Amino acid sequence: TDDSRKSFVGDFSEYDEDLDTLMNWIVQPMLKDGAKPVALAHSMGAHNLLRRLTRRPGEFSAGVLSAPMIAISFRGQRKFLVRAVTTFQVWQGKRTGWVWGMEGRDPHKVTFATQLVTSDPQRFERTQMLLREHPDLRLAGATWGWLAAALRSMDWLKAPGRPEAISTPLLVVGAGKDRICRTDQTKAFAARMPGVSYVEIEEAGHEILMERNAIRAEFWAAFDAFMQKETAPQQS
Repeated sequence: TDDSRKSFVGDFSEYDEDLDTLMNWIVQPMLKDGAKPVALAHSMGAHNLLRRLTRRPGEFSAGVLSAPMIAISFRGQRKFLVRAVTTFQVWQGKRTGWVWGMEGRDPHKVTFATQLVTSDPQRFERTQMLLREHPDLRLAGATWGWLAAALRSMDWLKAPGRPEAISTPLLVVGAGKDRICRTDQTKAFAARMPGVSYVEIEEAGHEILMERNAIRAEFWAAFDAFMQKETAPQQS
């Protein structure tokens, strides 16, 4: 769109192509022959990584997913109503229009009291300072087109057989106080993947790595334990 604050995509396959480019141009040239990368992905990035793992199960040696986007919060609205309104808005040609209320989530307007992602005021302010210095980097929220594409992709990812086909060793970290993604759905999805470790950090908001030090420490402790297990020499 002509407004860089808007999240818009026609279909999540476009993100698949972006990840293809990243892997082919940046990641693969950095690897030694035969080596496989480890992935660390958050929220929608974690969702897109899971899409890739269904298609290329042996590409990564392991992965850590922070508050992955398995299902999003509808802020108390009924699921069928959100889907119906989204379909109607797209049908009316408003794919690039703001989802109601999203323009008001412009980071230049949001305060610590009204934000939804962290309990750490210092880390919140650090991000705000960065966005004040580089306003073109800020993202306010979803368009109807993005929401329609996200709903399709979340349905696709949760379809029977898809989580069960992901064989890459994964650590999935849920945020107990997530107000963006639904942690209960994340936990249920993780249970469907073979050999996955699930950890839930009770006090964490959605941006786990923007949280208070004690919360971040829980994440990194789980991360370190998982990576030590996955990189330990195999017993013959």
